[in-house]
Amino acid sequence: MREATPPDSLFESEYTRTYTAMLDQQLSQTLASRGMGLADVLVSQLTKRTDSLSPEAVSGDTAVRHQGTALRATESLSDGAFAGRQPDHVVEFRRRMLPHAEAASRVSGIPAAFIIGQAALESGWGRNEIKYADGRPSYNLFGIKATSNWNGKVVETMTTEYVNGEKLQRMERFRAYESYAEAFKDFASLISRSPRYDSVMANLHHPADYAHAMQQAGYATDPDYASKLLSVIQRKVAT
Repeated sequence: MREATPPDSLFESEYTRTYTAMLDQQLSQTLASRGMGLADVLVSQLTKRTDSLSPEAVSGDTAVRHQGTALRATESLSDGAFAGRQPDHVVEFRRRMLPHAEAASRVSGIPAAFIIGQAALESGWGRNEIKYADGRPSYNLFGIKATSNWNGKVVETMTTEYVNGEKLQRMERFRAYESYAEAFKDFASLISRSPRYDSVMANLHHPADYAHAMQQAGYATDPDYASKLLSVIQRKVAT
């Protein structure tokens, strides 16, 4: 404003100088008391941007590129500013499962954010956890199936599979555990030790690469699995 109104301008006068001084005083008082609110504006805009890029609305590389950009941007904000806008069930899921994810991370090298993000996606933030017919929990948050090499407990439930691009509902057998800690430990062991997931272990440096590698390794049959997984991880579910 100072540069736009030079001292010898036709618009410069004693009156304009007086009102300018009053404006400066009011602005300084406002900034000192509560700031400009820039962080809140950024969070609001970024939240709207990432919400508009849901996996159902976009697919493949387009979703990954945009969501990766959003992730890098939101990481520049404080954890408190971003986490405070998450739904209660998301915050609670993170609080309960983060210790298990961190323990599994220390053993496997997989970032805790990736592990807890995958658990969140597969279980709907814990609200769609696989259960026995009588309602007891199986503690299987990762949707790991009970194949022929599994010697532990088993639970059967309906699940969605994609066969030749067609979405089907069918009954499948899944692994069951004694606790969430056991489930997280088994997931980390499966991914870090099975040759099938060597490409996943080679792409732990960035969430987009991890998500793509997980889909390419065949962890799930959903053709949009990578973009959905990245969308969950980018919500800053873990530090």
